[in-house]
Amino acid sequence: MLFLFLTHLEGYKKQAVLSPVLIVLEAVCELLLPLVMAEIVDTAIPAGDTRYIFRLGAAMLVLSAVSMACGVGAAKYAAFASQGFGGNLRQCLFDKIQDFSFADIDRFSSASLITRMTNDVNAMTMMLAMGLRMLIRAPVMLIAAFTIALVLNARLALVLVAVVPIMIGVIVVLMKVCTRLFETMQKKIDGLNNVLQENLVAIRVVKAFVRGNHERKKFNRSSEELMQAGLNVGLRIIAIMPVMILALNGATVAVLYFGGKMVMQAEFDLGDLQAFISYISQILMSVMMVAMSLLQLSRAQACARRISEVLETEPSVQDRTGPAALPAPKGRVEFRDVSFKYVASGTGDDVLSHISFTVEPGKFVAIVGGTGTGKSSLVNLIPRFYDVTGGAVLVDGVDVRDYPLEELRGRIGMVLQTNILFTGTIRENLMWGRPGATEEEMLQAARDAQAYDFIMALPDGFDTQLTQGGSNVSGGQKQRLCIARAMLRKPSILILDDSTSAVDSATEAAIRESFAKNLKDSTVIIIAQRISSVQYADEILILDDDHIAGRGTHEELLRTNAIYQEIYRSQQEGVQE
Repeated sequence: MLFLFLTHLEGYKKQAVLSPVLIVLEAVCELLLPLVMAEIVDTAIPAGDTRYIFRLGAAMLVLSAVSMACGVGAAKYAAFASQGFGGNLRQCLFDKIQDFSFADIDRFSSASLITRMTNDVNAMTMMLAMGLRMLIRAPVMLIAAFTIALVLNARLALVLVAVVPIMIGVIVVLMKVCTRLFETMQKKIDGLNNVLQENLVAIRVVKAFVRGNHERKKFNRSSEELMQAGLNVGLRIIAIMPVMILALNGATVAVLYFGGKMVMQAEFDLGDLQAFISYISQILMSVMMVAMSLLQLSRAQACARRISEVLETEPSVQDRTGPAALPAPKGRVEFRDVSFKYVASGTGDDVLSHISFTVEPGKFVAIVGGTGTGKSSLVNLIPRFYDVTGGAVLVDGVDVRDYPLEELRGRIGMVLQTNILFTGTIRENLMWGRPGATEEEMLQAARDAQAYDFIMALPDGFDTQLTQGGSNVSGGQKQRLCIARAMLRKPSILILDDSTSAVDSATEAAIRESFAKNLKDSTVIIIAQRISSVQYADEILILDDDHIAGRGTHEELLRTNAIYQEIYRSQQEGVQE
């Protein structure tokens, strides 16, 4: 954890140093105050020296003012250092996640990654803010006050020998217990975030199926589990306070009893007794501060392990420097005996098994098959969202694992099965395809994707603001915007994963014509459910039970392939009805 702190304090090391320095100065001032007060009680007042009393009083005011100024300065620098550290750590986590493959994200889950970037980082930030102040101040106060107490009266200081070990023992036991409980609590936060995220993403489905009560129960169950985990920690933390207060009061009573007897026997000055009691209080309060800080530290340790787990994870898809010279983009795609399985699922079953085929540049290839036959998994291997577990995928004769990822994905335009748009204008979303594209190129891409007319019908046209996920446009409009974004890239390979399912047949035909006209040199790979979407393809691949069960043109498959015949027949019957 210390390594995490030191690594991500870049730019804020000055503040991280100044805060402890000021805390030490604040502690020194507070430690001097009881001695000055003792001097007033034991010397100045008995002597009746008013001027001396006022000088010592002024000294106390100065010490208090300096202490306050140092405390404020320490708090300010600690806040800067801790928040800067939190910002650096969040940025580092975000950068790391950007390098993750789909498999790595599947392993952690998006909800858990969000928790680690927010709640866990906040816990680390709080720990640093507390550490720069309390964990510096408390030991300084403890050691210095104990030393002064020993100098004032060594016999009376023996009271601490009985009290402090009890307090330390309680702290050690609680830390061991609470570290484990904090880890459990963070996992429960993951679970709650997962339920919340899932509900918000699918809120329309929840409402459509009138499953609000079910979702409420599920959320309540996760919330109850988190509450219980929090109580398990909180009740143990609360238990420390009565023990500490009892120890503090017990020590104070003991000091008053034995110290009072010494004062009456003229073995101890009254002012020194007063100062001694102040130091006893400072010592025991310091122990309490250490206890609370260490409990916060135990949570920070649990969070640090979760954060380190992300930072230390090597992305399963490693970027490569690539060969000295890569071939010019042509769009040739080759699968050589490819097998693939999802490692995160832990089933060990191949989703794809011994897949081999070649798509020549400029060809239009369609992939059809039932749900769960691995169609999306297959096309996700081309841009290396996942790596194959067997065989190789080649683009333009080079294994995709030998491409720099930026170069590989720069050759590919992809419209995913889930159409994602970002908060911002339509123009900004389209320019994701190619940030350097001209206005005319963007307009042409919109026309090719049959999106231009509906965009211009909007009050602000291309400057219309899209809400999160593009929820203020229809499903068909969202698909066309995503297609336009991919076409704007002018890729050598265009992949559409069931990306025209929400548009009508006439619109789909117009989009297909634009492919033939404006992307005639690009390889187009389309996954579709409708036969009407694929019947014009140069070649159709049929996936069934993790392997290719047929390939050929529409006419060839109608004559020779039973699976294709069944799909065609079922869809024709649906049309006739």
